Amino acid sequence: MSRTLRIGIYSGTFNPVHSGHVTFALQTLQAANLDKIYFLPERRPRYKKNVEHYGHRVAMIHQALQLHPKLEVLETDDVSFTVSRTLPRLEFQFPGAQLVFLMGSDVASHIHDWPNASLLLSRSELAVGLRADDSWHDIRLRLSALSITHDRVHVVESFAPDVSSKQVRQGLRERRYVHGLLSSVAHYSNRNWLYVSLS
Repeated sequence: MSRTLRIGIYSGTFNPVHSGHVTFALQTLQAANLDKIYFLPERRPRYKKNVEHYGHRVAMIHQALQLHPKLEVLETDDVSFTVSRTLPRLEFQFPGAQLVFLMGSDVASHIHDWPNASLLLSRSELAVGLRADDSWHDIRLRLSALSITHDRVHVVESFAPDVSSKQVRQGLRERRYVHGLLSSVAHYSNRNWLYVSLS
């Protein structure tokens, strides 16, 4: 009897991708027993402004994942992600696979507000990376009201819980190293003059 393929989907803005994203994905490979994780960058995030061009964000993710064969980039035609549209696309692309969605605890805290959240939770698993201000108990408590059992939630204590894209962007803007900045991202950003304020 063949084993069900387990596929991780890590969607986000990745503006830019940083060490926190990559280490969380690597930890989750083992914690959730995944065969592969796909980084799924959103083309036009609904709630974020002044986001770097999609093509540049994708290129930086490719650079960051080069040394990790079980981490790849996945692109879809969806401009913005919704459960009702994006989930069926992913299920069609990975037929028969168990999908596991990766997210930070800050995102998981608001998943109950998502349209069709119950559909996502009934057909997939979650892998939640703890951010600096959250605890394992907090996340379990927040998810307990949702229709997802504890065995389908994998809580990962991130090795880099305090890294944020905001501080990485600030470092790139000032052309200095900050915690979480990947050398491949710094090289690409500097070469293409990304995140530079001309004012």
